[in-house]
Amino acid sequence: MKIQKKLALGLVRTHLRLLSAISPGKAGQEAFRLFCTPISRYRGQEAKIFSGAEKLTLSIGGNQIRGYRCNHPQAKKALILHGFSSSCLRFDQYAAQLVQHGFEVLAFDAPAHGSSDGETITALDYMNMILRLHELYGPFHAFIGHSFGGLAVSLALEKIPHSLETRLVLIAPATETTTAIEGAFAMLGINSKSVKREVYNIVRNMSGQNVEWFSIRRAMRNIGANVLWVHDEDDDITPWQDALRVREDGADHIRFMITKGLGHQRIYRDAHVRKEIIKFLKSTD
Repeated sequence: MKIQKKLALGLVRTHLRLLSAISPGKAGQEAFRLFCTPISRYRGQEAKIFSGAEKLTLSIGGNQIRGYRCNHPQAKKALILHGFSSSCLRFDQYAAQLVQHGFEVLAFDAPAHGSSDGETITALDYMNMILRLHELYGPFHAFIGHSFGGLAVSLALEKIPHSLETRLVLIAPATETTTAIEGAFAMLGINSKSVKREVYNIVRNMSGQNVEWFSIRRAMRNIGANVLWVHDEDDDITPWQDALRVREDGADHIRFMITKGLGHQRIYRDAHVRKEIIKFLKSTD
């Protein structure tokens, strides 16, 4: 971690510790806001596949959400969903290869990410974006979701009509939100039970669901798509242990591809991983 980020994290921890002593409720609200705020906003250069694509904008919750549609119109459509603090621009090679295989490809920056508006994002915000894209530009035959995008698309597919012909690729998905929140508590130095309870209460009041509901393992019971789940044993962001429980459930429609040494970010950039994903998605032919 760079020295600037360490200093900033130290200040945040100090602020939350002092706020916890004064008002655990306000400390919980601030912790939740931080949990929903991307660490950075990626604004990389457009690759050729995107610079030549149709640029789309839609309004969701008062925010302008921006993205691309490549190779329109085609019979087969794929939707790419990036992870937290990332951007659809990072998935240009997937878009380019899918276009080569005859797909129409859509890729958007989620709220508070990339070129889209907003300051914070929740799993419900991301899910609602996917539902809106399905309404406007679907149906989609294939989905690729990395990390947080994997959770969002899993929640969305519980509401979107689909079948075993639908292909879903989950790359290092955020399997259990409880794990993510507990990890955030540790990073922010939050030990207060009352502050933690406030964060969980915020989630329940906002969504009508307990935090445990935001689980890909739970959602998989309602998803009938053909799934390729790609995960690295050394992932320190979305732990393999959470995904292992899904594999142990033994669902016939999920195939696992397990890697070693790629971690959370390198895994989707790996050429072999990308090759296997494209091969899997081509099987819609």
